[in-house]
Amino acid sequence: MKSIPPAPSLARIAAAGALSLGLLAGLGLPATAAPIPPNNPAAAPGTFTEANIGADRTAANFFYRIPALTYLGNNVVLSAWDGRPDSAADAPNPNSIVQRRSTDGGQTWGPVTVIAAGHVGDASGPKFGYSDPSYIYDAEVGKVFAFFVYSKDQGFGGSQFGNSDADRTVISSAVIESSDGGVTWSQPRLITNVTKPGTSKTSPVAGDVRSNFASSGEGIQLKYGQYKGRLIQQYAGDIRQADGTNKIQAYSVYSDDHGATWHKGANVGDRMDENKTVELSDGRVLLNSRDNANQGYRKVAVSTDGGATYGPVTQDTELPDPANNGAIARMFPNAAQGSADAKKLIFTNANSKTGRENVSARVSCDDGATWPGVRTIRSGFSAYSTVTRLEDGKFGVLYEGNYTDNMPFAKFDDAWLNYACAPLSVPAVTTAPGATQQVPVTVTNQEASTLSGATATVYTPSGWSATTVPVPDVATGASVTVNVALTAPANASGPQNLNAAFITANGKVSQFTFTATVPVAPQVGLTITGTAPARDVVASPYQVGDVLSYSLNVKSTANVTANAVPVSGTFDFGFLPPSAPNCRYNNLAAGANYTCTTAKHVITAADIERGYFVPEASFSITASTTPALTKTVPFTGAAVALRDGLLTAEITGARADVGRDLATQPYAAGDLVPYTFTVKNTSPLVEKVVPTAGNFSPFLPEGPGNCRYSVLPSGQSYQCTTPRHTVTAEEAAQGFFVPLTTWEISSAGQGSKTITVNGEPVELRTKPSSEPAVTRQNLGTPPIDLGTEDKYRAGQEVALKGLEQGQWYYVYLNKTGYRLGWNFPGTDNSVKFTLPEDVKNGRDDVVVLDQTGAQVSFDRLQVTPKG
Repeated sequence: MKSIPPAPSLARIAAAGALSLGLLAGLGLPATAAPIPPNNPAAAPGTFTEANIGADRTAANFFYRIPALTYLGNNVVLSAWDGRPDSAADAPNPNSIVQRRSTDGGQTWGPVTVIAAGHVGDASGPKFGYSDPSYIYDAEVGKVFAFFVYSKDQGFGGSQFGNSDADRTVISSAVIESSDGGVTWSQPRLITNVTKPGTSKTSPVAGDVRSNFASSGEGIQLKYGQYKGRLIQQYAGDIRQADGTNKIQAYSVYSDDHGATWHKGANVGDRMDENKTVELSDGRVLLNSRDNANQGYRKVAVSTDGGATYGPVTQDTELPDPANNGAIARMFPNAAQGSADAKKLIFTNANSKTGRENVSARVSCDDGATWPGVRTIRSGFSAYSTVTRLEDGKFGVLYEGNYTDNMPFAKFDDAWLNYACAPLSVPAVTTAPGATQQVPVTVTNQEASTLSGATATVYTPSGWSATTVPVPDVATGASVTVNVALTAPANASGPQNLNAAFITANGKVSQFTFTATVPVAPQVGLTITGTAPARDVVASPYQVGDVLSYSLNVKSTANVTANAVPVSGTFDFGFLPPSAPNCRYNNLAAGANYTCTTAKHVITAADIERGYFVPEASFSITASTTPALTKTVPFTGAAVALRDGLLTAEITGARADVGRDLATQPYAAGDLVPYTFTVKNTSPLVEKVVPTAGNFSPFLPEGPGNCRYSVLPSGQSYQCTTPRHTVTAEEAAQGFFVPLTTWEISSAGQGSKTITVNGEPVELRTKPSSEPAVTRQNLGTPPIDLGTEDKYRAGQEVALKGLEQGQWYYVYLNKTGYRLGWNFPGTDNSVKFTLPEDVKNGRDDVVVLDQTGAQVSFDRLQVTPKG
């Protein structure tokens, strides 16, 4: 277990306590098993509230990332983050720093304002941006600072050596300040010459900084000792070493004159990243860093000179981290030096070794030597976080809920953390499938009074179980060890991280993560991949009798040494033992691999007719010392083209809104028809499919939503659902459109092929399936003049005007009840029909109904005899 010198380590305290008490036990009867408790931040104890204060992306349509937070007293809270235009990209994207301000402790927030505005390059000037904000509040003079990157053409990865702020290839450092609680801010002041030493771009020396950035979140002001009042902001930089290499190191930039001047401290560590500092109870400064090497835990170091220099960097294995920005702060910023409260720290980060998820708060009661308290703030995706103490009894955490528009501000009280100052120590254990193992759990009491009536258990995932056992009284400063019975599931295999828990009589909890390992049973296996020779079969096709050489890469997935032996395949020589050469490999180490380049196939007439060769192989893999442990692994490689002309594909399409009733919702000119293409690779080769023409948009590359598919395996299909066809006036009038598209398919070593797809006509309207009831009426004045010319003969066209295109109309003759049926207006907003031969002569009224059967209008119409 790690410790932060010179404070005594928990291991020494635990050992001393165990010896003095002479206790090692499970006392009393074991209780029921303890599954992992649910992670519900709103549940008791304590109070927890949360609100997304980053939902307003403003008229700039910003993408939001990188939170910063500070408390100025009197319920004033400042929050800031990057407003990133067009994407969530880091510098040199022309980002801006935006801020929201609260005057009621984070209950409500003022509008989003810009405190450092980036500029998208245009005719008025080149682009520049500000990124990665970090506040420092100087409580002694009531001034607040905000640090951030100032970028031009390069970000962290592309910046060059040198510190000229006028050089567009050099990343710069900026700071602004406010004396009115963050209401107004100064113009950016550039301190690149301090944070980024080294003026030469071409001849850097040891200590010169190629690139750097202020660690976002919040810096600190020291409270104790000779450095009291010092302001400290952390940086990470890519720094030239004495041997000519570069390392990413951490360092402090500090001020002893309330921000008038700033000074750079010594570089520390390797593969560092965003890093934070906190003042410990004795005035030392603890540095806590993201690990750029992504080894799964935070890195820590300690300074005894106010952050000017730091001691060795070590890994804190009680703080898992997925290479993500976290935060550390004093729980009681104004606690007296050396007091119990001064030793209490709070830490937030994504509580995972592998992914940005599960932002949590942890508590230490011993200056960061141990971290027994933990509670989840957000399950699932959650990334950068920063924490600050608000008014008495409250904390604020601002974190990333996504990379676009979710910046949650969580507020909770001390009771919500529900921690016990009682760190645990648990050794790693080894068990067996289905077995029960006694796990020794040692608890050390750092509280001010004896802990009585507590229990200990192990929180277990599905399939595992553990007993809950009583813990004897633990005096202040003493330690007790109890045994918890842990049972592994019958199918357990490999390591499992588990949390031991100590629960006090009043429900407070301390936890410790340990590993229970179930030895993995011996197993054998292989993965096989293949590589065909590079040959231009368009210019030089294979002939009967040619020899095709093929390479097989064979990798052991066994956990024991094993023999890999080919047993069958489509190769004619150089493959099967006992002839030499062959592809056998005896005593292949676990996890090792080899490549066999001797396998050959002689091309046959059937191969040429088919046009391709399919490499197939089977290997046995047998444990070297256990012949009974064996299995056979088949392999089928990608088809190898022997000649040109193998590319084929099936491309079909259909209207995507099949649920749309075209009788009641016909398409009109200008409407967009959604359409889905299905493309299937019917060739034996991997194909690239690219649409080259068509009456759809989006459809063609390079635009978003295009239907290109770069790597389509043989026999596989994909659907492109983004295309839309814009209905023309002519198509609306005729009631259909014809999808017309052209595609190009290609594959390495093959001549490309163009496929023209003229799809079946797509209906844009259909007649209603039923006819409305019609009755003879006494009609008065028509509401719409349909424009009839009064007299018509059978066989003559009648045009009814003033009927809006876009729906069906039903037409009939009033007196005779003659049904003329459903009609759809043309682009001239008229319904046209031909009088049938069997319509009776005489005066009548033509009546028009809408799709619901409601009358639209009518007009006089006289049918006269022919002649």
